[in-house]
Amino acid sequence: MGLGYTPAMDELASLIPAAALSVEAQLVAAAQAGDRAAYGRLYDRFAPMVHGLLLARVPRGDVDDLVQDVFLQAMRRLSSLRSAEAFPGWIAMIARNRARDHWRRGEDTVELPGDVTGAPHPEGDALVVLAAIRGLPEAYRETLVLRLVEGMTGPEIAERTGLTPGSVRVNLHRGMLMLREALGRSQIT
Repeated sequence: MGLGYTPAMDELASLIPAAALSVEAQLVAAAQAGDRAAYGRLYDRFAPMVHGLLLARVPRGDVDDLVQDVFLQAMRRLSSLRSAEAFPGWIAMIARNRARDHWRRGEDTVELPGDVTGAPHPEGDALVVLAAIRGLPEAYRETLVLRLVEGMTGPEIAERTGLTPGSVRVNLHRGMLMLREALGRSQIT
């Protein structure tokens, strides 16, 4: 047993040659062994997905803090992850659960009256679209936010979320149709 390795790492290494692991799985294995830089790279790779999943569920002003919460929680629990290949789905599950917890805690908010006026907000149209996306079913909501807000491609969404590329295409297509209908427009640019 070499320095920095745990028995679990040796067991993993004996079952799967390192070259056979995906880049993410190699980073997870390194992070589980205590490599903080590897965890930083996981953060860089998965933060846009986590941001998008949270943005589809919670108020925009809370998203950045919740992204940090998700990655702190994941770092604390990383040793419990049994399969390094499962990291994308695992971190997505943590993000979804964190969004649910956010709503359970019942943030005290006060709705503004409908007759309050002010200067148009430069992000006004984007906020209208985001509100419409949040009204869609979860599968469409997530893929649309990852595509339209986070700028991820269909294959990137599939890779990060564990969905098949076909499911991502269908979700994006159906989601866009529903979004157009919700916005009352024939075309979204």
